Amino acid sequence: MSRVGQSPIPIPDGVEVNVADDRCTARGKLGERSLALAEDVAVAVEGDRILVTPRNDSLNARKLWGTTRSLIDSLVTGVAQGFTRHLHINGVGYRARMEGEELVMQLGYSREVRYSTPDGATIQCPEPNRITVYGPDKQRVGQIAAEIRAFRPPEPYKGKGIKYADEVVFRKEGKKK
Repeated sequence: MSRVGQSPIPIPDGVEVNVADDRCTARGKLGERSLALAEDVAVAVEGDRILVTPRNDSLNARKLWGTTRSLIDSLVTGVAQGFTRHLHINGVGYRARMEGEELVMQLGYSREVRYSTPDGATIQCPEPNRITVYGPDKQRVGQIAAEIRAFRPPEPYKGKGIKYADEVVFRKEGKKK
């Protein structure tokens, strides 16, 4: 039995949720997002909360119960307040800045690295060594942050590179004489 699926999803103020056929649509201040629902799971809107229940007692229905609940919760949270990933840049001479809709990073390569801001997300550089990715889609924000991090992942000896703000880089001891 799913412990995640049992809890109802609260609908915040300013968000409108609509369940029709096999789609769940949420509309809020950050736009409109929809999710295709599986046949084994039933979704119902009751007042100011969303309930997710399995249609039968099959193994597949029980697997999809908690997953569907989490996806709908991310959908509602995304259109209400959005998701944010913070990245930190460590290293001498490593820095980033925004030029219009393009993120320009100097990461120790012979040329600067340019990354165009994709649709559905916002990239900001409040400081030269900080990058913030913001958007209504949790998966998309995480993917963009991972693509930026992949330009120069943190290395374990000096800690240079791009890392998530909450990431811990385990440091290694260098060569001994």
